Amino acid sequence: MATTKSTSRRPLTRVASGAAKSSGGGYRVGIDVGGTFTDLVLVRPDRTIHLDKTATTPHDQSEGVMTGLGRLARSEGRDLASFLAATERIVHGTTTADNTMIQMNGAVTGLITSEGHRDEIELRRGYKENIWDPSFPPPPPICPRRRRLGVPERLDYEGNVIEPLDEHALRKALRRLKLQNVESLAIVFLFSFVNPVHETRAAEIAAEELPGVDLSLSHQVMPQAPEFERTSTTLVNAYVAPKIKRYLRNLERKLREAGFARDLLLMQSNGGLMTAAYVADKAVTVLGSGPSGGVVGACHVAKAAGIEDFISVDMGGTSYDVCLVRGGRPQISSSWNWHHRYLVGLPMVDVQSVGAGGGSIASVVEGALHVGPESAGAQPGPICYRRGGTRPTVTDANLALGYLNPEYFYAGELSLDLEGVQRAIDEQIRRPLGLATVEEAAHGIFRMVNANMANAIRRVSATRGVDPRELPLVAFGGNGPVHAGMQARELDIGQVLVPKTAPTFSALGLLLTDPVVIEMRSYITPASAADLARVGTLFAEMRDAANASLLAGGFPAREIQHQRVAYMCYPGQTFDMPVAVESDGAFGARDLTRLVESFHREHESLHTYASRDQMPILRGLGLRATAVTGKPQLPHVAASSRDASSALKGKRRAYFDGRWVSTPIYDGVKLRARQTVRGPAIIEEPLTTIVVYPGQRARLDTLGNYHITV
Repeated sequence: MATTKSTSRRPLTRVASGAAKSSGGGYRVGIDVGGTFTDLVLVRPDRTIHLDKTATTPHDQSEGVMTGLGRLARSEGRDLASFLAATERIVHGTTTADNTMIQMNGAVTGLITSEGHRDEIELRRGYKENIWDPSFPPPPPICPRRRRLGVPERLDYEGNVIEPLDEHALRKALRRLKLQNVESLAIVFLFSFVNPVHETRAAEIAAEELPGVDLSLSHQVMPQAPEFERTSTTLVNAYVAPKIKRYLRNLERKLREAGFARDLLLMQSNGGLMTAAYVADKAVTVLGSGPSGGVVGACHVAKAAGIEDFISVDMGGTSYDVCLVRGGRPQISSSWNWHHRYLVGLPMVDVQSVGAGGGSIASVVEGALHVGPESAGAQPGPICYRRGGTRPTVTDANLALGYLNPEYFYAGELSLDLEGVQRAIDEQIRRPLGLATVEEAAHGIFRMVNANMANAIRRVSATRGVDPRELPLVAFGGNGPVHAGMQARELDIGQVLVPKTAPTFSALGLLLTDPVVIEMRSYITPASAADLARVGTLFAEMRDAANASLLAGGFPAREIQHQRVAYMCYPGQTFDMPVAVESDGAFGARDLTRLVESFHREHESLHTYASRDQMPILRGLGLRATAVTGKPQLPHVAASSRDASSALKGKRRAYFDGRWVSTPIYDGVKLRARQTVRGPAIIEEPLTTIVVYPGQRARLDTLGNYHITV
């Protein structure tokens, strides 16, 4: 059985001496729920940082969240009630929406749409993930055809009523859906984003005919063209919304009963926070919320280290998330965002994920080794956790290779089962592959998952016209520091940045994030023909709506900043590109001229060409309202001119380059800034392990980042 030790721990990182001290109140907590672990970061009133993890509880994520909060309270010598009373902010990243789509266990969803357009969701604008396979199956339907019903109504592109809403037909359709026990309803009418009159009336009638059914209206979820993107986004929102709302109600109730009186904040996929009440009405905005927090954190940490262009990689227990960052900001995409084979047409941090985490299962199929995407998850987890796992995983392979300490894992709370791992790898991997030793089989798993992750980096960088060799890696996640050095070697990347806070980095990123509301409006016209007064009116309308949402969340008006964008494309293109509107005042002819030139320039930068003889099409407008709030300071590590020998714990056999090597093991807590560790070496932090491969060296800076030179 795993050994359990005290949960009270010393702070893992501390800010610079001279930071303001406080003896009470002011705790901040970031909580990121992953597929395997729930990560927690506590920022104390004295600005020291405490990291923790607890097992995710897939059946009810709130249980793992409350368990984690209880652990944080005990680490402070408090009961949960007094701890929560002294906590000023809890920020949460949840995988509830993602898990709902992965498991396809969302609400029984219906669709009411314009007559003749019920099949838009299946036509998918002709999109098919594998265009070379005519038998490639469609995605599992979140709303089958029998629950997609059209009713007579029609608006033109300017929002004028051509055909009134047939209320009798609508009521008849709603009664058919009632017989099918519909729990959530999406309403999507043509050109409702210009004039929502029919959707609004349909919602009123639906509330009468289907009391208690959750409603998602396309003009509220995504007030923009085109039709397919809006239909798909609204349907996904309807499918996940009831489960999101139940989860948030349950979690907020538990927090209130435990003593937390403030608003719970949720991470959105657009890279900003918002209150649970706001998110509940726009559930689709929390798809991929956890990875977004990690990217935001990476931007802050990298910027403080003088790095603005990099590739962020997050290797957790279940997935491997990659994001390209240029100019200190992640790419935000508002078109062609495919999640779990459904398109979401809202602005999202452009994070690409593959099933390559520490829990990824290794198997031999028809004589070939496969690693992932299936994961052991939190239950039963890897074999080495002693929780009932029977199939070898990446974490098990890392243990078999000597990279992990079987006696010091999870801050010393887990004793890992090395013998059980070796037995399983021998039986399930070595023998079927005909390999000579267990370590060869384990190294095969290690190499395979590294190849999968390296290919993900190549794919993300290649689609942006970027050579990954020109950019450093910022690696985090509980498993990221084990593999980052080898990934860099495979990709010929010269520098890797690994923060000390890497094992709970996405949770830390949540505390470095500001509340954000994004408003969007459709306006389709050649840019040269744009009605400047209308553009100004739409920007003002979005500003007022965004401000109202932030003020309702309790964020003062003085904290709110606005960024305006225009969504543009060349004639004939099927995707938009966001272009910043540089001025924040009245929109005039000069602003339009600058906007057109900016579009040409950015299109050339992103896609390698610009067609300056073509006038771009204005397809929509957007506004990002940010409530700029105070953030915790990044950790500070004292410097030392001595070598790293004082942090040496001993040596352990580890497998490098096809042979066992007696490898120095360093205590990361004892390492000081400016000290250098030369590979091969292993640095053991309380909640993660950093492997410095042969020929590499790791140097710690004063901000608590390991700079690995490859």
